[in-house]
Amino acid sequence: MRKKFGNSYEEPPQTAPLVRRPRNEKEKGELAELAFLHKAASLGFGVAKPYGDSECYDFVLDSGKRFLRVQVKSSYVAYGLVYRAQARRGKRQRYKAEDIDFLVAYVVPRDVWYVIPVNRVTDATTLDFYPSGCKKSAGHLECYREAWYLMAPGAGLPRPGTLRRVRAIHIRRKIRS
Repeated sequence: MRKKFGNSYEEPPQTAPLVRRPRNEKEKGELAELAFLHKAASLGFGVAKPYGDSECYDFVLDSGKRFLRVQVKSSYVAYGLVYRAQARRGKRQRYKAEDIDFLVAYVVPRDVWYVIPVNRVTDATTLDFYPSGCKKSAGHLECYREAWYLMAPGAGLPRPGTLRRVRAIHIRRKIRS
């Protein structure tokens, strides 16, 4: 933005960047965990973080009726229309139902959350998200976008297709109001 300095318009002086350096992958993951903590607490969940990095999960959520083990993943870069997140521990180990209850992925540039039951990610090592839309066959995880209600008290795993119907009903109600 050009500003008037004296009798002429000049470019403002450059300021130093607000961060000391670009963030590495671990730091980006830690920021996503902070965002998750804020989001889950604002939705009314009790949130606990295990001590250290030894557990398979990042958080324990208390819904009031049950405790849930949650692993948080994040994606910062788009590859075309797709954002990718890793669905594994370390280099090769996939998550199992004995490890976690939910994998929650945060697409940071779009501020979009995916709440995915563990049984939907056990065969995957990479998860693809299409927050801008996609071909019908590609976006099989889109039904889990902002599906926080899956972690609510009394929520069980829905049958296939149920999430799409619930989401469509929710969208229709929003349009009517």
